[in-house]
Amino acid sequence: MTAHIKIKLLPRSSKSRIMGMEGEFYRVKVNSPPVDGEANKELVSLISKKLKAPKKNIEIISGKTSRMKVLRVQGIDEETVTRLMQAD
Repeated sequence: MTAHIKIKLLPRSSKSRIMGMEGEFYRVKVNSPPVDGEANKELVSLISKKLKAPKKNIEIISGKTSRMKVLRVQGIDEETVTRLMQAD
């Protein structure tokens, strides 16, 4: 099982959190700046906690240096991702 998640990342925010959907992208705010991959690391950590999946199963497959990213999550299906990403 593999799921793909489209993310619009907003670095340097006051609080790290998933803001919800914006079109086909999830808006995600992270506290870290986009320097030396810090924002990407925090994004993976945040998604890992939200989906209850190990960080090693989450990979940024597109947009490593962009705000628009695509993540691949191993071991979880699209339906479960949608349900967990929208849960509070």
